[in-house]
Amino acid sequence: MIKPVSYCWRLCATALCFVVFGVLGLVSGLLVFPVLRLVPGSSVAHRRRVRATFRFGLRLFVELMRAVGVLTYEFHGAERLRRPGQMILANHPSLIDVVFLIAFTPQATCIVKSALWRNPFTRWPVVAAGFVSNASTLEMVDATAAALAEGQRVIIFPEGTRTTPGQALQFHRGAANIAVKAAAVITPVFIWCEPTTLAKNMPWYRIPPRRVRFTFRVGADIDMASYRVAAPPVASRTLNDHLLKVFADELSSGGQGRLAGPKIET
Repeated sequence: MIKPVSYCWRLCATALCFVVFGVLGLVSGLLVFPVLRLVPGSSVAHRRRVRATFRFGLRLFVELMRAVGVLTYEFHGAERLRRPGQMILANHPSLIDVVFLIAFTPQATCIVKSALWRNPFTRWPVVAAGFVSNASTLEMVDATAAALAEGQRVIIFPEGTRTTPGQALQFHRGAANIAVKAAAVITPVFIWCEPTTLAKNMPWYRIPPRRVRFTFRVGADIDMASYRVAAPPVASRTLNDHLLKVFADELSSGGQGRLAGPKIET
């Protein structure tokens, strides 16, 4: 069956975006970030410069994907993702939703797969940005709690991996453990991706029949008062159950009538 011209264009545009992302990651790791390290300043100042550069590059990449017709997006309440010690929790429907979150969150760190430390295209950027590896659960929890205690913003996907299409959400308790231990503010971000693309076990070349639309909605902060007074194991288990319900309810409702803040739309 012959595919329409629009489909062929989006397939080529998707391939182009992957190539650009890989090349930029390699160039940044080998040239840009080492040059930034030469600028005088503390390790914290260096990390801030790297993250600012990282965010700027990812914002440009988001606009590239939009400009070539791979996707469109709207982001409600992005201005609320900039508070000290803020834990940002999000569902994970696609490979590239993390690109949006980092692009719209100033000075954010992120828990990422340990495989990125072994990938030559991604190792140097994630190391220079001070991101946290998920290789060891104990080390991950301690490193993330320390980042929050320092006032950093941390992006976490409680699922631990991309959502499997058609299956119910499943949250690991690691995010809840960290939240109870160190988060000053917990803010959920609900993400919709229509139609599904780059989900778990979905290769890049299996593009959907029409252009993808991403919707991001920043929800109300989670009140942690009741969890602070309970024993940590009980608090983390109860919080994890609550978070799962909050996300399941919001995602199933489509978030209608629950916009939080101004909307960025393209």
